[in-house]
Amino acid sequence: MSGQLAEYFINMKRRHKALLFLLIDMLLATLAVYLAVALRLSSFDIFPYWQGWLTSLLVLLPLTALFSMMLSVPWIAARTLNTAGILRLTQVSLLLGGVFFLINTWITWDIPRSSPLIFIPIVLVFWVAVRILSGSLLQKTDPAQETRQRVLIYGAGAAGVQLANALRGFGGAEAVAFVDDSPSMRRALLGSLRVHSPADIGQLIASKRVTQIILAMPSVSRSRKQKILQDLQQYNVTLQTLPHFIDFISGEPLTAQLRTVTSEDLLGRLQESLNTPEITADYKDRSVMVTGAGGSIGSELCMQLASVPVAKLVLFENSEVALYNVERKLREANVACEIVPVLASVLDQPRVRRTMEENRTEIVLHAAAYKHVPLVEHNEIVGARNNSVGTHLVAETCGVIGVKRFILISTDKAVRPTNVMGATKRMAEVLVQDLQKKHPATVFSMVRFGNVLGSSGSVIPLFREQIARGGPLTVTHPEVTRFFMTISEAAGLVLLAGTFARGGEVFLLNMGEPVRIMDLARNMLAFCGLSERTDDNPDGDIAITITGLRPGEKLYEELLISKDEIPTPHPKIMCARETFDVATDVSSALQRLRQAIEENDAGALRAVLQDYVEGYHPARHDVTAAGVPEKV
Repeated sequence: MSGQLAEYFINMKRRHKALLFLLIDMLLATLAVYLAVALRLSSFDIFPYWQGWLTSLLVLLPLTALFSMMLSVPWIAARTLNTAGILRLTQVSLLLGGVFFLINTWITWDIPRSSPLIFIPIVLVFWVAVRILSGSLLQKTDPAQETRQRVLIYGAGAAGVQLANALRGFGGAEAVAFVDDSPSMRRALLGSLRVHSPADIGQLIASKRVTQIILAMPSVSRSRKQKILQDLQQYNVTLQTLPHFIDFISGEPLTAQLRTVTSEDLLGRLQESLNTPEITADYKDRSVMVTGAGGSIGSELCMQLASVPVAKLVLFENSEVALYNVERKLREANVACEIVPVLASVLDQPRVRRTMEENRTEIVLHAAAYKHVPLVEHNEIVGARNNSVGTHLVAETCGVIGVKRFILISTDKAVRPTNVMGATKRMAEVLVQDLQKKHPATVFSMVRFGNVLGSSGSVIPLFREQIARGGPLTVTHPEVTRFFMTISEAAGLVLLAGTFARGGEVFLLNMGEPVRIMDLARNMLAFCGLSERTDDNPDGDIAITITGLRPGEKLYEELLISKDEIPTPHPKIMCARETFDVATDVSSALQRLRQAIEENDAGALRAVLQDYVEGYHPARHDVTAAGVPEKV
């Protein structure tokens, strides 16, 4: 019955709810006047003062309605009663108490003089109590109560308190307690919620049925936040975090700004602002072409170039779907630059040249490449044609027509490669370095870095898909490690590195410390509130299986071929002047490479790569590469 009444009340129109609370408030005011007189007389028989009581009511009840309407008291939601709401109720009770006192002073049907003073706290307590009781009953009888997330807030500062208040008006979750590592906050009560020590988290999860922990410390340092998140991953709950305070000015509700903790948080990759004067000065009002514009890095380069803005942005892409998506994204962003979509392959040299000449291209960022290691390993002819020959065709065209700058997006897998993809990218670097000698008027440079978080086919989206399917998570080797960087950070550093180029340099992006993929898999399970299924924990949610190293895969990647590196004006960009030091010239290498590709001779192709790429030793692997990501 109570559930039906609660549902009926919840479904009432707002104005009907306000009218109901107004009538209840007037009824409680009547009772409060009676109790004020009765308490003053220490007797419930107030008949000798019935005229004064009745006269007071005749004045107070209309004023109760008037003052309540003026201060919007009937519209205070019972489930979100807070300090501001209580203050409004206090103002109305004080106004009525003052009127009650004036009636008692000026009208001949007198009642005890202290009655108005007694009336004020009584009516205020009644009004507050009926709202707290209503809100509590509504929450308990709400059908969504059973599915509501129970939240433990880590951080009892201003952000944590604001979040707790915001959750009171949010139907999908409720705060159950605070956790704070400050000893001065222990056992403190913030509203109705107690502040606990981080050591109590396990017990709180069990006793209060916690389903989520929200880190509400937006202003702490990145390293401290990372340490807290690492400590929290042991608990079988979902982790979320608040953004920095600077993001609060967006006007979104606080609950809307919560985001699930991602692997970026654990890896400690912080996106820093790269809106440097060098980028603006070098790219603003220029005509820039991006090959592979629809890829992960290519599309991010386009977005950042458009925000400079460049004068004209040429999107050179071989995939119709990818080109459509990046063009749509740019146009929806209302970018200021001219956008020129070109659907073509980098192997179509006449089209490449015509595009550059028609758009008077000044800078080319070459991101077009086949980068999926196992797929290129089993399709070496196509990979070499695109990665090596295609790069040479675009770069040579730049030199011939006098493009001012060419920047090759390379990879850490080009350093002593054990796979065809890395070898073809290193060969591309060699061919570009050779072009610098032949076309000194064009500045040729390369930027080499590792994996970008969330890019097409990389390990993190793969793990997310596997978790969504219920597992297992697949890792090739327990000790395999990789470098990681956010897409936006990598693209920004690529643009900045291009401004440092003087000709022939290989720039290396500081990727931080390498990350064990096994640790990453376990951390992603923890972030999703899941546990690893092992022999020791057979009831775990998802297992992690070891599949074995794939064709051409290394346990770890490198960024430098030699040990020499030169600092640049930015701490996250290094420079290495790596030269191509073999007896045979590059022209012979390119001729042999083209011949092997034209004859579709995979053996000859691998022989060429072995002769000209340091560290590469070809090997055949009879395993399937279908559905395997590129960068693990």
